[in-house]
Amino acid sequence: MRGSGILLHISSLPSPYGIGTIGKEAYKFVDFLEKAGQKYWQVLPLGPTSYGDSPYQTFSAFAGNPYFIDLDTLVEEGLLEKRDLEPLITRDSSKIDFDAIYKTRFMILEKAFCKFIERNDFFGFNKFIFDNRSWLEDYALFMAIKHQSTEGNWHSWDERYRKRNLEALEEFKKSCSRQINFWYFVQYKFFEEWCKLKDYANKKGIKFIGDMPIYVAYDSSDVWANPKNWQLDDYLLPRVVAGVPPDYFAKTGQLWGNPIYDYKLMEQEGYSWWIKRIEESFKLYDVVRIDHFRGFEAYYAIGYNEKTAEFGEWIKGPGISLFKKIKEKLGDLDIIAEDLGFLTEGVYKLLEETGYPGMKILQFGFDPKGDSEYLPHNYTKNSIAYTGTHDNKTLKDWLESISEEEKKFCYEYANINNDEEAVNKLIKCVLASVSETVVIPMADYLELGSEARFNIPSTLGGNWTWRMSDDALTLKLQERILRNTQIYKRNPPSKKKSDS
Repeated sequence: MRGSGILLHISSLPSPYGIGTIGKEAYKFVDFLEKAGQKYWQVLPLGPTSYGDSPYQTFSAFAGNPYFIDLDTLVEEGLLEKRDLEPLITRDSSKIDFDAIYKTRFMILEKAFCKFIERNDFFGFNKFIFDNRSWLEDYALFMAIKHQSTEGNWHSWDERYRKRNLEALEEFKKSCSRQINFWYFVQYKFFEEWCKLKDYANKKGIKFIGDMPIYVAYDSSDVWANPKNWQLDDYLLPRVVAGVPPDYFAKTGQLWGNPIYDYKLMEQEGYSWWIKRIEESFKLYDVVRIDHFRGFEAYYAIGYNEKTAEFGEWIKGPGISLFKKIKEKLGDLDIIAEDLGFLTEGVYKLLEETGYPGMKILQFGFDPKGDSEYLPHNYTKNSIAYTGTHDNKTLKDWLESISEEEKKFCYEYANINNDEEAVNKLIKCVLASVSETVVIPMADYLELGSEARFNIPSTLGGNWTWRMSDDALTLKLQERILRNTQIYKRNPPSKKKSDS
């Protein structure tokens, strides 16, 4: 069934405290989506971000980001006082200052945790810990040790902790139980708030599309707790790291730096880690978009000491065997394959075998000399169409950056008469396509320029900071989105029942 949605990360929601949260603005956005005739809200990964603040580099593949816990909700619950939040109010609401949040947010959450402990009401808390113990115990221990240790990743820890000496870890658990319980509490509150929001959205007919990075960060509880699952050397350092070769996004490629899985060992163990990860992801989301899907057919391995991604090699991945095992254990799932980048016949075959919809990006289509698969007339029904992703320029910025030849072709293709109508007509172009689902970044609906770009691949710092203004969700915008959605039958108005 045809549908459409909007891409907006939780961090980009308005909030007086420096970053978007799972609070009233999130509920307000759900209401906006419903009234605008949308069916989906796509977010980026929700994990706890680390150095560089990227949601694709997190301390855990399973945990939630503490920054997204809504502080006003904690006030309503009596865990904080309103005056506790006054120092956190920011003057500049257009950008996220991650450094300031890192220095203040955990102190506030610690204060809420103290009040929580005083209440001595732990039934729900203890149940949460028990139900999520498969990943939560390692994560809480990892974070507690990290905050006791010097700066740097877990490889710089005391050898007893780095190599997970059982006696040393048991001793740490006893002496630092309060710190560990704090990290349990943080996850308890995140998941409590998220599940309430998801339930509210689902009842309104809105489904969440969540992004799942193919790789995990080296500095994560996942790698630290189960190093055998990755290609590490005897010193627990990566033998090779992930990335992609030079492409449209980056001339020297993208050096992500993530360790690469030991797929042979994982296959011998029935891909149990992957199955658990997929299973947990579907507790957070209704639909999961797997990032860098082509890496399952063949992955690009770069030497650990390389400075760019120019000199790597393609190595065969697990292929269809992984997805057959996932289907065997979990059944049919709503998965989207991010199939962008350097594609081969093997990737197309894997996509066909899984049956997952791939992605179509409008911005990639306008080569005047070719007939690109990214032009809307070439889209297939089993696909998800976008004007752009979090890695692209906004449509407005993109239009200002392309050549005159490309722009002329683009305007003729979409029947654009002037610059003022260009963004809206290009959005309509995607909505009119045969793709089953269309997702438009919020910044494109708002017709914003370079100030609203979310990420520039292969750069560190200054990314992931854009935030939507308090007054962005106007009635006029809502009605325009609804009208376009109805015109292209992505959520046609329901037929009124006959009075007879």
